[in-house]
Amino acid sequence: MTRAHDAIVVGAGPNGLVAANLLADRGWSVLLLEQQPQVGGAVASAEDVHPGFVHDTFSAFYPLGAASPTIRGLDLERHGLTWRHAPAVLGHPLPDGSWALLHRDRERTAAGLEARHPGDGEAWLTLCSDWDAVADHLVGALLTPFPPVRHGLGLLPRLRKVGGLRFAQTLLTPAVELGRNRFGGEHARILLAGNAGHADIPLTAPGSGLIALLLVMLGQTVGFPVPEGGAGRLATALRDRFTSLGGEVRCEAEVTRVVVDRGRATGVRLADGTSYDARRAVLADVAAPHLFGGLVAADDLPARVAHGMRGFTMDPGTVKVDWALDRPVPWASPPEVAPGTVHVADSVEDMSESLDQVNAGTVPDRPFMLAGQMTTSDPSRSPAGTESLWAYTHVPQGSTHDPADRDRVADLMQARFERLAPGFGDAVLSRRVLGPVDLEARNANLVGGAVGGGSAQLHQQLVFRPVPGLGRAETGIAGLYLASASAHPGGGVHGACGSNAARAALLHDRVRRLTPSAGRRGR
Repeated sequence: MTRAHDAIVVGAGPNGLVAANLLADRGWSVLLLEQQPQVGGAVASAEDVHPGFVHDTFSAFYPLGAASPTIRGLDLERHGLTWRHAPAVLGHPLPDGSWALLHRDRERTAAGLEARHPGDGEAWLTLCSDWDAVADHLVGALLTPFPPVRHGLGLLPRLRKVGGLRFAQTLLTPAVELGRNRFGGEHARILLAGNAGHADIPLTAPGSGLIALLLVMLGQTVGFPVPEGGAGRLATALRDRFTSLGGEVRCEAEVTRVVVDRGRATGVRLADGTSYDARRAVLADVAAPHLFGGLVAADDLPARVAHGMRGFTMDPGTVKVDWALDRPVPWASPPEVAPGTVHVADSVEDMSESLDQVNAGTVPDRPFMLAGQMTTSDPSRSPAGTESLWAYTHVPQGSTHDPADRDRVADLMQARFERLAPGFGDAVLSRRVLGPVDLEARNANLVGGAVGGGSAQLHQQLVFRPVPGLGRAETGIAGLYLASASAHPGGGVHGACGSNAARAALLHDRVRRLTPSAGRRGR
């Protein structure tokens, strides 16, 4: 049986949900198909670690979502979304018992840095002031289709106000050098480096400094918020908004083929034999390796896409550990204000070495960890006096397929907590370990446990994402748009990849309808 819709969106991760909403806003009939039993992709939560504890299965904190004009414009609070914040945005415990703390109040952040090293507080506020001058257009340029003409033109006069090429050079400076150039103390440097470590760009490589600045400055403007009740509440708010507009969602619907007829995507076929026609567009919130030469037959791929995908690289894999604790983390030296996000590394050098080992194909012996104190951020996540906690670290692609290897990494991670918080192991009620194989089984877009949809390094960004010459949602196949994190601007829950795909579909449909010959060719 074949049924028709204006658009079919394959994959109900955050980008697919955003794309479906934007098309439904324009009056299109939209079918959203998801392989898993529920929508959300890497935005999901459940009580499957320990009774009464909510754990986010994948992503947890959403500064990019809070900053994204696309997400904000959907008014998801009307559909049940409530944001919560921890007392402090982020903390990094150091071996001497001190903490580097990031607050939503920049003056408070600066005061803490000044107390550790005179002069760093003023240097921090200067960096913040420079960022303020360019932030709106810079973030806008990062989250809109390439090339970002409007935001690019708006950015140029702002750059001149903060030193022109000097500040442009700052944006391109590696995170390690940025910290050394601007600050005399370890605390400011490690805040920058730890935020750069969210991506797979080496801390000594261009691009890492921009990631560092983006995240620390977002932390001081929108914070690192979490959805009350679990990450899944963000996904259900997106779903409920979509269905309120008449959109149709079908879960446990595995798409096995994007149908291409005479160079145009015309629909999809499911594993159960069902086919759906798409009158206007197919949008794929699907990792590029699964779409090109997978859902789209190799014979239907444009030559440049087929050739370009040979060089496409995924970001590293991930090992994630979830703990249910019967008490708050027993830090040997507690911070003065409890942070939601915690970075774990003894120093910038320790962190850089760990990330370099991953890029060299070696499992780190002292893994750099990103962690989340979720009950601290949202008290509804577990019973009073307990903590819903997670941490993850990166590992090379293909390195921990054996469960024993995965568990050894988890033991190293727990040992790092034990050193900072003696008695940590005694507080554990339950522990769950998800390695690359487990993560991909729960979400096919997390290829080899990669959470970014592909490497964020400069060779695979902008016009090189996912293959050289694209840099946009268009795929080279008429009517087919890449809406996943494999497209520009890449990973993170910001909805930009879905928004860019929806905008492209709307634009090309309008052009097609205004060009009769194009319309006849597409029939």
